[in-house]
Amino acid sequence: MTGTVTHDPPPGAAERPGRPLIVTEDAVLLDDLLRLCAAAGATPEVHHGVPESGDGWATAPLVLIGDDAARRVRGAARRPGVVLVGRDQDDSGVWKRAVEIGADHVLMLPDGEAWLVDRIADVAEGIGRPALTVGVIGGRGGAGASTLACALAVTSAREGLRTLLVDADPLGGGLDVLLGGESAEGLRWPAFAASRGRVGGGALEESLPELHSLRLLSWDRGDCVAVPAPAVRAVLAAARRRGGTVVVDLPRRLDDGVAEALAQLDLALLVVPAELRALAAAGRVASAVGMVVRDLRVAVRGPYAPGLDGHEVARLLGLPLAGEVPVEPALLRPRGGAKPPGATGRGPLARFCGNFWERALVEAGGIR
Repeated sequence: MTGTVTHDPPPGAAERPGRPLIVTEDAVLLDDLLRLCAAAGATPEVHHGVPESGDGWATAPLVLIGDDAARRVRGAARRPGVVLVGRDQDDSGVWKRAVEIGADHVLMLPDGEAWLVDRIADVAEGIGRPALTVGVIGGRGGAGASTLACALAVTSAREGLRTLLVDADPLGGGLDVLLGGESAEGLRWPAFAASRGRVGGGALEESLPELHSLRLLSWDRGDCVAVPAPAVRAVLAAARRRGGTVVVDLPRRLDDGVAEALAQLDLALLVVPAELRALAAAGRVASAVGMVVRDLRVAVRGPYAPGLDGHEVARLLGLPLAGEVPVEPALLRPRGGAKPPGATGRGPLARFCGNFWERALVEAGGIR
């Protein structure tokens, strides 16, 4: 059982890594809390009461108070981030004790273990603002979605943002090839296929190939062509917790894994060449994707068929216009050793990506 007592979170606590503080004299409860901290990758500070110096109480990003210690900490300075932990599901008095010590959450073991591990892991990772997560999907085959996804990620990294590019299309040939890094060391999607629950954000980042100042999660050359939805959920959640930006190159087919990726997007760009057949295909894609994605926008790519421009394409699809993607034919078929899309920081595609991030980050509330 878990429950919440209304309380504001500590200012800046989500942005600073630190050691959780455990206050208890219950040896059995302490063993449980130490086990959960170990599972979350955190090393706690343990006291029987409020630390004498007071510093640990004031600065710990998370304080776990055993129900046995509630009376001993009653006179301590009020602070957010306090969790009262007990075992007796039938003890109605626990809520009164929680209010007396200023706890913002009441948790009963063992039912609340999963929640507590996640909370402790957030502390261990120093969780800040989640990454701005952008998906790119083609309105039809060959629309240039992968090229745009790579250019967006390369531009984000060049601007100094922590950036992860995710290749969610196992049949697309591999974004590592597009970035010229097919032989780069690091894990690919099949290594995460069995992932469940929580994946460490830092461990994920360090395990992936680093190319052009960004991290890339792509596919290997094996037979794996799908990753279960729970694994997609765990990996993308870990990526988002690291902050910065995440760019996801999406396939036009929808399965459970792709639906999970769509559900984690802050916004998606539907890349549509400005010609009638592409417009018809894009309408079907938009109908499917729009059922999951909260914010779907159209990025129109020329050349333009007679009577069409970016605004007309957006109007016909009933979607907001994200912009008109400039044509750079040489980037659609990169050769070995060639620089990836947007790498030089010059040219119309790089300018489009720079302008996109400037607007998107402002909409999301600033740099992450």
